[in-house]
Amino acid sequence: MSSPAIVIIGAGVLGLSTAFELTRRGHRVTVVDPGGPNASRVAAGMVAPAMEAAIDDVSPDRAALLRAGRDLWPAFAQASGVAFARRPAEWRGGDVDAMAARLMALGFEARRDGDRVITDEDGQIQPEQAMAALHAALGDGIIQGRVVRLTAQSDGWTIELDDRTLTASAVVLATGAGDAISGSPEATRTLVEDVQPIRGQIGVAKADLASHALRGPGAYVAPMTGGAVIGATMEPGRRDTVPDAAVGERLLEAAWRVLGRSPEPLDIEWRAGVRGASPDGLPMAGPAPDGAGLFLALAPRRNGWLLAPMVGAVVADAIEGRAPSPAARALDPRRF
Repeated sequence: MSSPAIVIIGAGVLGLSTAFELTRRGHRVTVVDPGGPNASRVAAGMVAPAMEAAIDDVSPDRAALLRAGRDLWPAFAQASGVAFARRPAEWRGGDVDAMAARLMALGFEARRDGDRVITDEDGQIQPEQAMAALHAALGDGIIQGRVVRLTAQSDGWTIELDDRTLTASAVVLATGAGDAISGSPEATRTLVEDVQPIRGQIGVAKADLASHALRGPGAYVAPMTGGAVIGATMEPGRRDTVPDAAVGERLLEAAWRVLGRSPEPLDIEWRAGVRGASPDGLPMAGPAPDGAGLFLALAPRRNGWLLAPMVGAVVADAIEGRAPSPAARALDPRRF
């Protein structure tokens, strides 16, 4: 194959979304997919600025950024073939008054309904469908391989894989919580090595448990193609992806409380994945701190799907030399 103009290393949601954004702007892009576990598939696909902002009790500026990420989804979904749905989201249990107050203080619509608080500000995608749509849109722009070394050249980069070598004018590191690639410049290597791995476990049940996202202390339940998804843990520092039976039991107990139902037998497939998180919990998207033509699309914590179109646009703008948007300034890797 001829060498592409832009190489994206990593085929999770941030890598694929960045590749799609660049491709639809007319750039020639190749995504290098290392294979193996992919945390973007171990997800509920929440596009949920309201609930995420309220649960984490973020600042109004952070809430506005999450809302802006959601607002990019309708156009991105239409262009990419990803199915995006706006659905109500409910919070049940715990301090419902405090949850309602946080939502409204952050500027989100919310209403009380008995012992629940409901917002219409959130949405959801289905990760398997979304990944398939992005793969279909990129076609043979995705290759399998493991990058073993980067080498800076006067006019770009050489990317050494196990079985071939590519050259590119720009490289995007979308390597999740993976190790720094040999040959990465020093400051970039430090940023990548400082990404915190966070293990997350979910369960996919073959039962129709909810028509929209239901959240409460310790768990959420949301619709998933063919059933429902139950989640999710946030376990900092863990990189193992073998589902933990005891963790599953705790999630299921909390899920039944959220549902307000007595436990019953369920056919559940437990899954675990490892996400990356930056020190402030926002993705690193944009120019690397050192290395001309090197860019990052990394570390979204648990908001990879929510912020994927924003990350893709920020990185594409940076590659094209456009003036930084407010989102670009918030996600700039050089902020650390």
